[in-house]
Amino acid sequence: MILKNLRTPMRLMLALVVMGLLSLPAVSTAQGLTPMQQAMLQSVSGTTVDADGNFIAFMRSQPVDPREENASAARHLFVIDTETGEEEALYSESAIGGMTFRPEHGTLTFLTARDDDENGRALYEMDPATGDMERIYAFERSIATYEWAPDGSRIVFTANEELDVPEAELPYEPNLFEENRPNRIAYTVDVTSDASAEPLDIDGTVYIMNWSPSGEQLALTVAPSPEVDDFYMFQSVVIVDPSSGNVTADINNEGKIAQIEWSPNEEQLALRAGHDIHDPIDGRIMVVDAADNATPENIFPEFEGKFEQIAWTGDETIHFIASESVERSFGTIRPDGTQFTRVVDLGGPIMTGFSPTAQGDIAFTAHTPAHPPEVYWLADGNDQPERMTDSNPDLGDVAMGEQRVVSYTARDGQFEIDGLLILPVDYQEGTRVPLITVVHGGPEAHYDNGWLTRYSDPGQMGAAQGFAVFYPNYRGSTGRGIDFIYSSQGDLAGREFDDVVDGVDFLIDEGIADPDRVGVTGGSYGGYATAWMSTYYSERFAAGVMNVGISNNISKWGTSDIPEELYLVHSRTRIWDSWVDNLKRSPIYYVEQANTPLLIAHGEEDTRVHPGQSLELYRHIKVRRPDVPLRLALYPNEGHGYGRSASQMDYTLRMMRWFNTYLHGDADAPVPQGAVSLEDAE
Repeated sequence: MILKNLRTPMRLMLALVVMGLLSLPAVSTAQGLTPMQQAMLQSVSGTTVDADGNFIAFMRSQPVDPREENASAARHLFVIDTETGEEEALYSESAIGGMTFRPEHGTLTFLTARDDDENGRALYEMDPATGDMERIYAFERSIATYEWAPDGSRIVFTANEELDVPEAELPYEPNLFEENRPNRIAYTVDVTSDASAEPLDIDGTVYIMNWSPSGEQLALTVAPSPEVDDFYMFQSVVIVDPSSGNVTADINNEGKIAQIEWSPNEEQLALRAGHDIHDPIDGRIMVVDAADNATPENIFPEFEGKFEQIAWTGDETIHFIASESVERSFGTIRPDGTQFTRVVDLGGPIMTGFSPTAQGDIAFTAHTPAHPPEVYWLADGNDQPERMTDSNPDLGDVAMGEQRVVSYTARDGQFEIDGLLILPVDYQEGTRVPLITVVHGGPEAHYDNGWLTRYSDPGQMGAAQGFAVFYPNYRGSTGRGIDFIYSSQGDLAGREFDDVVDGVDFLIDEGIADPDRVGVTGGSYGGYATAWMSTYYSERFAAGVMNVGISNNISKWGTSDIPEELYLVHSRTRIWDSWVDNLKRSPIYYVEQANTPLLIAHGEEDTRVHPGQSLELYRHIKVRRPDVPLRLALYPNEGHGYGRSASQMDYTLRMMRWFNTYLHGDADAPVPQGAVSLEDAE
């Protein structure tokens, strides 16, 4: 046992909780995955390894039963012995974040807010050998993020600034839009002493923080304001002297950024960032000298993939996880872009994160078509990671539809388009079946050949109910290199969505999809695609489920929190320079030809795509096409996607009921009435 002396009450409580969730709701093997089973699936995230590589700490989601409460899943802390594979539960009393091993100490630290933390989240330390836990630092405000210095005595952390806002003298006060939002200020403090936290001399909002290996420098990203647009598009990299708090160098970077990593000799920084200001993603490796006004260089611009995570493991070695079309690899590259080598080749588990050890072993989180994310371990010298956890053991007894990689040529001949297809459970080759097309959002995203089922993606739930489910990675998707992702810019709803229809045609030609029973769904930009398919391409689609989608590009620009991102990495023209073109690329423009039964759903608190986008499409169809089956479901207290258990279940059941009504049933059927039935979840 790893934690022989862990306090018995906590161990017993967590063991009972975990045992209760490891058993999925009973179901006939032939039936396949049900919505209730999907809702109760657990998954792993956030692995970190101790310095000696003896054990891996990780978080496992704790789903909330949607029949009992509308709440978000919790994450509990676990640890697993890398030699024996034995697993123990550590902590579940409150939500945690920033879990890591403390340098030079061998203890776990994380942020959480317990009952006596009056100011919000504080920093806690746990001895994994005993389970003993104590608060080691609390600030006067809630701590947002932190990073340990290499000596394990100092941290750099962020907390919201304290605003001086006058109190209202009236018994009523409006919300002042995009005002009175605090910046996140960075501080350093020695947690082993009674020293006060010292702010760094930086204007703006600090996000990424990384100590140099000697602890004598800090690399940070700072945005001009806390607005979402600035977070996405305008973070700049600075180097700070932690002893004085002063900026010593500015890095001349531009565009999106997700990671800063110091080389062991502190001479260079590797940024996981955008190629330039117009790159929609932060998936390139940009290396730069750690000097004032240096400009990062894309070390492998010809790479037809996306780097998902990077880490230096030597002055001349950067390890990476990379998406390459629908697969992922793990490998190494030199900082000059040479010697790109796959250590774990394509075709295996979809790796989502890694934690290296000094001994050369690697911990991963990864998923496959058969299961959600789990912990994997790659011992030094091996070329395939070994699965270490099984969060849903009963999932192996559930019948699954076969998952295939499909490729087809776009109608303009410019690209081969890749996608994924899940066939119905017990599919008979040569049989035509109803097809649900799932369009990803972004569009800077893609589907991997791994676990594809969630509350808003039918996946194996659709396969269990007799549907084939198609996931196309249309042009503009990630994982295919710079030219592919730039190819959709300035062409909203154009060739990118033609690629989706071309994929449907391919599956019809292959004898799989029934041309009269094709549905479409997606969220955000995928919701935009759904609205487009249900209006412009209405004759091709027999049912649509649009989630948090776009219907009017003109009003979308004026109500979204990312107008600059929209311009820089999508439209590439200002909306006021192309009013008519933007209108013609809006689904509302084609409502007169709409004949697709459409379920529209939206979170009432959505700031990314305002719920007015769904209201506009609903009203246009209802007035101009009153005979088209139509429903609008608005979800209170939900935003750009739904985070609570009952909200998610309600959406899942409405989505599947809609497709069953209009793809399995009568195309002229009336709109399904009333609340969803939990009988459909089992």
